[in-house]
This record gives sequence, structure tokens and C-alpha cells, in this order.
Amino acid sequence: MKQLSCALIFDPPSDIAFRVAALLPVRDVCALGSCSKFWRELCGTDQLWISMIKQRWPSLRLSDHPFNSDDSISQPHFRDLKGFYVKRHNEVGSRVVKFVEQWSFSVSVEVQGYLKAMKELCSMQVDFMDVQMFLFKQELNVFLNLVGLHYCVNWLGVPLQHVMDALQGSDISERQVSIKWWKVGRWSNGFRLRDESHYRVVSLADLATKKQEDVLGVLSRGAVYEVIRVQISVASPLSVPWTCHTSLLPQR
Repeated sequence: MKQLSCALIFDPPSDIAFRVAALLPVRDVCALGSCSKFWRELCGTDQLWISMIKQRWPSLRLSDHPFNSDDSISQPHFRDLKGFYVKRHNEVGSRVVKFVEQWSFSVSVEVQGYLKAMKELCSMQVDFMDVQMFLFKQELNVFLNLVGLHYCVNWLGVPLQHVMDALQGSDISERQVSIKWWKVGRWSNGFRLRDESHYRVVSLADLATKKQEDVLGVLSRGAVYEVIRVQISVASPLSVPWTCHTSLLPQR
């Protein structure tokens, strides 16, 4: 950013300057705005911030909320769209921080709790960039990384390659989780066989591809149909006991 600031000592034409600013992350736009009066005015324009809002929160339909209506964007405390961006960022961040605090100590979670966490994240109306900013972090529990990944794939419909790029960019793609599930025993010759236990140790990168599509399906469906229990644990799997050892003897 210092190099960019030095290179932009002389004010370029407005159209070129706008294109430059539109390519920068928000932090750099704010820094660029402190370089001169020209850049301060350009980096505070609604035209620039509306593009950043749409990029950050694509699910936010600003076209459905004209600025001359009673929508929250046009309320008096929003002097401009930069103010709206900052306020929404702080609100989303506050919600996600509470979410992280709630689930940060989860080393082994039943699928009911996992799906509950997913619904909570969905209710916050966070978008892909929010997940990258707040949940794709190395210092967080891998369970939170997993919830963010699954939310992006299933709820937001983010292309797998984009999710993979985000995981790799955050250096969390190789983090692992253990998924264990039990299926009701099959019937054979009039006898019901023992319940079948399955477990996989998978990386986040595996789940961001179609290599472990069946595991992601188990997580999405939860304990339904033939699956009687699903448990998500922080790898290594051997350190977390599998507490359901009930086996059904063959019976007629």
C-alpha cells in the first residue's frame, strides 16, 4: 500500500482513479483516502462504496431498497454508503463473534448440534466474504471452519473452486475432522444384522471437492432414514471416544 501511495502522488484522471480504487480491498481504499484531498473525495463516493457493498454482500438486494425510501440505508444515521458499509460490517462481525464464542470449545458435536449451528449462521445472513473474514481462521476450532465451509457450499451455493481457493488462502485446507455415523443393520434371510459403524477422517480440502461428497451428504441429512447417529469430532479421531457401542444381535 505504501508503494501504491507513492505511485499515486500525482492525481490521475478520475475514471482511471476510480478503476484503481475499485480493485483494492476495503482497508487499502481507506488508506488511499488519506493520501490527498483528491483521493479522500474519490474514496468516499457512493459510486465506489455501492460496488463494495455488492461485492461483500451479494445477497443484499439493494435494488429492492431504494435510497429514497424508509429503508435502513436511508435513515439519518447513514450519511453515505461508506457509513452503511461500516455499520453492517460491525453488526455482522458482532453476531459472528458471539457465534464463535458459543461453538469455539466444541471438540465433539452430535449432528443435531452441527445442523443447529448451520441454521444459526444462516439466520445471520452472512455472505462468502464474511465467512472468509470471520470463520476461515487458523486460530479457530476446525469445527467452525467446517461449518463455514458447509454453509458456503450448501446454503450460498459458492462454486467449489472458490471455496477451495479461500481455504488455501487461509492455510486451513489441510485441517482435518473425524465424521462417524451408524447405520441400522440390514436384514438378511429374515435376520437383522448388527448396526454398521463408519468413520472417516477427512480434510477440509477433501470436503471442498467431490472426493468426499458422501460425507457431506451425511452431514447435510443428519440422523434420518437408515442413519441413527452422526458425530463430528476434531481429529485425531482416537482421542475422542465413540460413545455409542450398542449392537443388535441377529433377531427374527
